[in-house]
Amino acid sequence: MTAVTAVTGETEGRRSGTGAGAGAGSASGAETEPGPQGEAVTGSSTGTSAGGASGPGSRPDEKTRPEGGHGSSGDGERAPGDGENGPADRASRAAPRTEGGRETGAPEDGDGEQWDDGLIARRAVDPSELAGEDGSLVGDERHVPIGGPYAAPLRGRLDALRELVGLSRTRLDEKALAEAGRVLDEAAARQQLSARHTVVAIAGATGSGKSTLFNALAGVPISETGLRRPTTSAPISLSWSEGAAGLLDRLAIPPRLRRRPLAGGSGDEALQGLVLVDLPDHDSAMTVHRDQVDRVLKLVDAVIWVVDPEKYADAALHERYLRPLAGHAEITFVVLNQIDRLPGDAADQVLDDLRRLLDEDGMAVGEHGEPGATVLALSALTGEGVGDLRELLGRLVQEKSAAARRVSADIDAAANRLRSMYVADGRPGLSERAREDFTARLANAVGATAVGEEAERRWRRNAGRACGTPWLRLWRWYERVRMPGGGLPQPTEPAEEELTARQRVEQAVRTVADDAAHGLPAPWAQAVREAAVRGAEGLPEELDDLASELGTPSGRLPRPAWWPAAVLVQACMTLLQIFGGLWLVGQIIGVLEPGLLPPVLVMLAGIIGGPLVEWACAAAARGPARRYGQDAERRLREAAAACGRAKVLDPVAAELLRYREVREQYGAVSFRR
Repeated sequence: MTAVTAVTGETEGRRSGTGAGAGAGSASGAETEPGPQGEAVTGSSTGTSAGGASGPGSRPDEKTRPEGGHGSSGDGERAPGDGENGPADRASRAAPRTEGGRETGAPEDGDGEQWDDGLIARRAVDPSELAGEDGSLVGDERHVPIGGPYAAPLRGRLDALRELVGLSRTRLDEKALAEAGRVLDEAAARQQLSARHTVVAIAGATGSGKSTLFNALAGVPISETGLRRPTTSAPISLSWSEGAAGLLDRLAIPPRLRRRPLAGGSGDEALQGLVLVDLPDHDSAMTVHRDQVDRVLKLVDAVIWVVDPEKYADAALHERYLRPLAGHAEITFVVLNQIDRLPGDAADQVLDDLRRLLDEDGMAVGEHGEPGATVLALSALTGEGVGDLRELLGRLVQEKSAAARRVSADIDAAANRLRSMYVADGRPGLSERAREDFTARLANAVGATAVGEEAERRWRRNAGRACGTPWLRLWRWYERVRMPGGGLPQPTEPAEEELTARQRVEQAVRTVADDAAHGLPAPWAQAVREAAVRGAEGLPEELDDLASELGTPSGRLPRPAWWPAAVLVQACMTLLQIFGGLWLVGQIIGVLEPGLLPPVLVMLAGIIGGPLVEWACAAAARGPARRYGQDAERRLREAAAACGRAKVLDPVAAELLRYREVREQYGAVSFRR
């Protein structure tokens, strides 16, 4: 059993629709909503039932809501047959909600009587007849997950942006990455929704004619128009085909504000898949209206900006919207409305000036087949130019590329915002010269040169003790003993003269960090400096330990192969001196035969030969001593360099490598194929 529900639309409670037929009724300025128990309730200023009764006590534009779950008709009495589970009750549950005499959806054609008031009509049937296989109502517009993957270039840019955000989370603050994260979230959300639909928003200033253009494209008066401001207080959608419920849920448009262009029809075939959204005024005095405009503009696939000859150059429009959205030119329509008010060629002059302003905003204007914003003039009131806009919208919808273009433009905008965070001046990094300078500074701080010189002197002293004359060693020992304090241990060096001067190490770390961070964007330069400072903690102490361990070599020094022979020759020279002296003494005391020359010659040979051997050994030891000192210096330098590399250079290099990775990812994000 079927019941018939009909509503008519009225602008600001002034228009009324009438209909005739079996069981027909009329309503003016009324809203029909399902009651708590599903009963249909109609409030009207004039109601005519099948029996001709009229309902008194009703006021125009009054929204009558059900009380106690009962349906009412005309005179406020309960309609016959409208029991709790009666046909009218079932019809009201199946029928769509209406507001202001306008329905929010189109019914499925079927059997039975259909009543048409010339604007919007709907035949309500038993829910069991409308139920689909999944139990949902056929007439209820539900989201069908028919979104497909993006094309390979766009998918690659999204992957690069996701990788870029992941690599940067520990280096950049959340505010800097918020827009990129929003783009990724919205791109993923849009991908899961219908790819067959294109969501286009109509935006504009107060009195620009947005709603009039919206109705002109719809072919029926859906959005309210008039002198009262603001006329549009909430976004209203118009869908030319089913399956866009998910998209409208994403826009947070309630079902009562979702419309269809024709009752039970699909409208223009070229616009199949179009979802048009009429937005509140972007310059409304009510903050909530502006917030809704800003929110929806971030989610739609394309936008039509409606301007009028009086406010097309409004700074609020250009500075707040058109200039920041200059990169979205390919999905932007700028429509000069109300050209019927302009005399002669004034419309062309205003249009040229509008193009100039768009160029100053940085928004490319698509002319001669070039990509960019579409600029055209029309009159929504007279219909002039509306067909051209309808044709352009149909072309955009059939291409099914607006969503991908929007995502790509959002990625461009996010990349532009992040440019200062990733693009460096010059070629930053650790040069070989900077590494060598850092190593030299650490070697200087640890005293590697002094250690090498000390090792060389020690080796030479050891050679002098082994190959020198005993008389000279005795003399040196006497000199040391005779000097005050010569035999006492030397005092320790003062703290400011420690082997590893802390200030020198800190200066070396700051210098290498500044060299590595030179030209880097501020966040990454700061990260490099912080890595260097963290690594330098405890570095002076470790260098001290290295200096103590590898500073002055201890133990037995190495000896060259010729050393035993030199020691033997020096011993012979000493024995000659002793032998010549004993010989001479023996002659003096008469033990030996007198003869002064032989013992003198023997003694002279030993006296002269000993220093000669010592001098020769010192000359021969100069080379090995130098090499020994150089080896000691090299070992300490290498140890200090390894310590500095592990604690400072490697962390700095890791930060630079991370920056190069994110820089490559940023290049992939900002490059449009």
